[in-house]
Amino acid sequence: MEHIIDTHCHIYPEAIAQRAVNGIDTFYEGLPEEHFDGTRATLLKNGSMAGVDHYIVFSVATKATQVKSINEFIANEVKNSDGKFTGLGTLHLDSEDQEADLAHLIELGLKGVKLHPDVQDFVIDEPRAMHIFEMCEDKGLPVYVHTGDFRYDRSNPNRTVNVLKAFPKLKFVGPHFGGWSVWPEARRLLPEYPNIMVDTSSCFYWISKEFSRDLIKAFGSERIMFGTDYPMWDHAKEIDRVLLLGLDDNDLENIMWRSCAKLLDIKL
Repeated sequence: MEHIIDTHCHIYPEAIAQRAVNGIDTFYEGLPEEHFDGTRATLLKNGSMAGVDHYIVFSVATKATQVKSINEFIANEVKNSDGKFTGLGTLHLDSEDQEADLAHLIELGLKGVKLHPDVQDFVIDEPRAMHIFEMCEDKGLPVYVHTGDFRYDRSNPNRTVNVLKAFPKLKFVGPHFGGWSVWPEARRLLPEYPNIMVDTSSCFYWISKEFSRDLIKAFGSERIMFGTDYPMWDHAKEIDRVLLLGLDDNDLENIMWRSCAKLLDIKL
């Protein structure tokens, strides 16, 4: 492969990283494989050993008061990454001034917005969220939104469809093939909408090779991006899981780096 971009990396300040990772583990009721510590140093070490040369990094604000500090933290990590990081900012639906938060995010040089309905406790097609999507569509900013969870109905494909219909020019990224743990529903409802891209993070452990290939065919490799969901999964193992699908070279290059590089205008 010419390049590898990990498009889905959560990173945290060292002082709180372990606590944040423990929270992820608790939220998902125990991760099935050994996870990492959530720091930039471990991300770079593990990724470089597996051949990754660029990373999309972000963190999610669980309170409106965290938005400014998290966005400044991510921007600083990008600045000090020697060109290896592209950063996404966070917003929160309870903020008193969404427009100001978005303007600050853009001023910091962050290239998109990351939201997590389950962690931030909102429904993806509620009015407050739709306002964020409207702002991002207007600015041409991609929005990465955690999609899918069989335990909730905050971001499952039936709701994602409402966003895609309302904002046909929005650059919407639905991680986890558009629907973590509800993949058949994502396969049935989402591929027909050209304004959604998906990533592969936190999927291959649970779904078969045959269904993985079917999802790739349905969405098209030009709309699919490789991601590990660091600190949850090991880079080398996740790359091997892609390679074992037996994809042709064009699909492989699209998934491993081209799709993301085009979306976020990354020069490698």
